[in-house]
Amino acid sequence: MFKLTVLYNLPPDMDAEEFVRWRTTTHQEENAGMPGVIKTDFYIAVDEPDGTPPRYRYITEVWWETREDLEIAFYDPEVQAQLAEDGKRYTDRLFLVSKEIVATGTDA
Repeated sequence: MFKLTVLYNLPPDMDAEEFVRWRTTTHQEENAGMPGVIKTDFYIAVDEPDGTPPRYRYITEVWWETREDLEIAFYDPEVQAQLAEDGKRYTDRLFLVSKEIVATGTDA
């Protein structure tokens, strides 16, 4: 499987509660509605292991079966246009695409 991970923060003037409401409703539905999406998760980082604030506060993960599925969905021009618009809501974005090599646990 292939996963898109997005790490990001909010601008200082962004209302975090309002953002989380949008992110867990409208935007979650948009992510889940992309073609081929197996699952999508949203996280709020608590702290670093040493107790310091996290470098990235918010994390989104979106899973597809194949890289081709990911590319068809995520690199669609409409998705990219919406991403550019949504990107005004957050800062310090880091996008990672990864290929699953091994998985354990109940979701494996």
